[in-house]
Amino acid sequence: MSTTRKMAVAAIAAALGVSTLAACGTSGDSGSSGEGGGKRSRTVTLVSHDSFNASPSVLKEFTQETGYTVKVLKSGDAGEALNKEILTKGSPQGDVFFGVDNTLLSRALDNGLFTPYQAKGLDQVAAGTQLDRAEHRVTPIDTGDICVNYDKKYFADKKLAPPASFDDLIKPRYKNLLVTENPATSSPGLGFLLGTVAAQGDAGWKTYWSKLKANGVQVVDSWEQAYNENFSGSAGGRKAKADRPLVVSYASSPPVEVLYGDPRPTTAPTGVATGTCFRQIEFAGLLTGAKNETGGKALLDFLISKKFQADMPLNMFVNPVVEDVQLPELFTKFGATVERPETVAPDKIAANREQWIETWSSLVVK
Repeated sequence: MSTTRKMAVAAIAAALGVSTLAACGTSGDSGSSGEGGGKRSRTVTLVSHDSFNASPSVLKEFTQETGYTVKVLKSGDAGEALNKEILTKGSPQGDVFFGVDNTLLSRALDNGLFTPYQAKGLDQVAAGTQLDRAEHRVTPIDTGDICVNYDKKYFADKKLAPPASFDDLIKPRYKNLLVTENPATSSPGLGFLLGTVAAQGDAGWKTYWSKLKANGVQVVDSWEQAYNENFSGSAGGRKAKADRPLVVSYASSPPVEVLYGDPRPTTAPTGVATGTCFRQIEFAGLLTGAKNETGGKALLDFLISKKFQADMPLNMFVNPVVEDVQLPELFTKFGATVERPETVAPDKIAANREQWIETWSSLVVK
């Protein structure tokens, strides 16, 4: 199952005809492990999903402070990257893994991928994000919200109010308007499914999806296809003359459309139905068997430093977990604030995730 937190940045930017810089530290002289004598390693390797991005100046500051150069090893989407680490458990590809979220956290912990470490500065991290507080096997790094986005022009032209809640999506006025992703192959799709489980309850979510199917929901395999090919409000969708004005994406997708627009628009072309959101939390952890454990610990400390946390919103379009970090104006002006996102406890996700996906598949795509 490929379930990753696919951020919108690179794909939206590509659709708008610009490129983004994937900021990775260059590999330094790796030497040998700093843990077992010999030459101390000057490189710390961060294994991540493909959406990791940071400003080169910020990674350079980490090097100046610690002497370690960050090497970023991108391993596909989050589900794929996690699977690779499970297969190489004990002999990891790097020192720190970034990108496992609350929908897949149980798989990582049950497989013993991480060595406990209480990062410096954790007392400044929002308590609600610390889902492994007892053992500190993972450190929360960011949060994001999966929500239905809407094409503002479509709804203005139709003189139709956009949907505001999960219940709105099954109303006849929104028939054949929504495209979503398959939860078996897409992180936003899984998040949206979990949001409906939380909102409709164990007894109601299956009935809800039967009604959503009857109301013409379209299902595709990936976020990229849904957003850039099927959604009429995106840059790619406008070029493709897409016909779905509702899509499951992120609360932070509108700022990306603004940031990479050419010319840059004064208002975002898309909006967010904030009553349809599911909260994701992303974590990083020190990989068991890491060759540079000391460097890995230093990197985890840095990932929750104010410098790195302030750099994330306009690089990965996620929210910091450190509570007093100031957000960029573009991010707050055009992004949506989600006051009451849906959540599901990690142990409940662990116990039910596969069955929920199997049941959803039988209801919606079979």
